[in-house]
Amino acid sequence: MAYNCPQSITFRYSEVSQAALLVDVVKRTLRHKGLTYRYVAKGLKLSESSVKRMFARRNLSLGRLERICALMNLEIADLLDLTRAADGSLTELSEKQERELVDNPKLLLLGMLALSHWTTAKILDTYRFSEAELVGLLTRLDRMRIIDLLPENRIKLRLARNFNWRKGGAIQRFFEERVQRQFFEASFLRAGELRVTVHGSLSEKSNGVLQQRMRKLAEEFDMLAEQDKRLAHEMREGTSLVMAIRPWELAMFGELRRSKGQKGADPSRTERRKSNGE
Repeated sequence: MAYNCPQSITFRYSEVSQAALLVDVVKRTLRHKGLTYRYVAKGLKLSESSVKRMFARRNLSLGRLERICALMNLEIADLLDLTRAADGSLTELSEKQERELVDNPKLLLLGMLALSHWTTAKILDTYRFSEAELVGLLTRLDRMRIIDLLPENRIKLRLARNFNWRKGGAIQRFFEERVQRQFFEASFLRAGELRVTVHGSLSEKSNGVLQQRMRKLAEEFDMLAEQDKRLAHEMREGTSLVMAIRPWELAMFGELRRSKGQKGADPSRTERRKSNGE
């Protein structure tokens, strides 16, 4: 596929490698937390000069990176999020951008496929797009800074690893109005499907613990999707994970609740009424 890049499209990624950018983020985070090279050297059991040389050469092993993260009280996932932010990746779209996606089903489809790391060749093989139409829509996604459209129509996703749709935004409303019911109409009995429903009384603290674990599971989903994007399309398929937690009961049960301030009947008074024939 040939594609002449129009003037409106720029390639925003610098020549600095992602690994080098990661090391730079580590250095900035150390400064922000007031941690010195001497402190890092002590934690790594190295000389201060060795640590300075290691950062100057931007050469960090995974093991040392994990230990430095521990010294900063961070996880590697947190550091990757900071790196994506430094890279200029989007963590959230504007309401206008989300509305632009929702108002154009084809554009929304391509946005979702880009999130799933589809190639232009696979999109053309799978969906009824002409090459010109596809390039035009991808160019719009590029202008929205959702992707970078590279030479030979290669797609580079610009959304951060911790990207989220806006709370109460156009995409979320679209999901609630058009997708949610269809998603849950499945039996969840086939291979690759699972539905878990549990109920109990939780404290606010326990609710918070579960929410944190749900966020970690969402991070793990993103990491696996990032890992699996290297596989052939035939070895992976679009998958959705929906998790939800909130204080809730069925409306039919809620209708049986007493209103606030309403007390139950006095048993002794009820017995007196029975004895008096009331």
